[in-house]
Amino acid sequence: MNLLIKKIITGPFQENCFIIINKEVNSAILIDPGDDEIIIDDFIKNNNLKPKAIINTHSHLDHIGAINFFQEKYKIDFYLHINEEMILDSYKKSCILFGIEPKKKPVVDHWLDEETILNFKDFKLKTFNTPGHTPGGVCILIDNFLFAGDTLFSGSVGRTDLPGGDWSTLESSLKHLYDSLPLETIVHSGHGPDTTLLAELNGNPYLKFLSNY
Repeated sequence: MNLLIKKIITGPFQENCFIIINKEVNSAILIDPGDDEIIIDDFIKNNNLKPKAIINTHSHLDHIGAINFFQEKYKIDFYLHINEEMILDSYKKSCILFGIEPKKKPVVDHWLDEETILNFKDFKLKTFNTPGHTPGGVCILIDNFLFAGDTLFSGSVGRTDLPGGDWSTLESSLKHLYDSLPLETIVHSGHGPDTTLLAELNGNPYLKFLSNY
């Protein structure tokens, strides 16, 4: 498969929306379309892409604001882990707390639960359950690319002091990723630059507990 990964930085939180593109057929999967739907859609239109689905790593307000726009325009399904329901339901309240005008809350078409393979016609993705930043956080793998949401950043990890966060759970999730994936795996985080599992193992101060790898 000839893949292209496009990152579009969105909204006041500088959240990374990713578009996974199968260049052979110009189809696309949207990961975490958080805001600035017109900018994202301009890229889709200018490249004649055919969106197939939306998959989210979690449902904090900065990751879900543009979802409804794409659901309605392209008639595509939205996938989210079932344990994110509480976070999703607090979307409008969270927006008010941060002084942001809420958009229409998306409706989940497919609730994820156990780790699974998502088979689309032009894509095959694997989910990893990685709670800790939120109760239903997931990471999404395609080929050697891991879309980590706010589980793992370059030089940091997701905060755990928000409702539903838990540090010991996040530690277990990070260990699960390192147990499951090659260190050369490329990590596309929900904020900031790309990295690799190896780079974070060697340089991320929050991963010192993984010293045995």
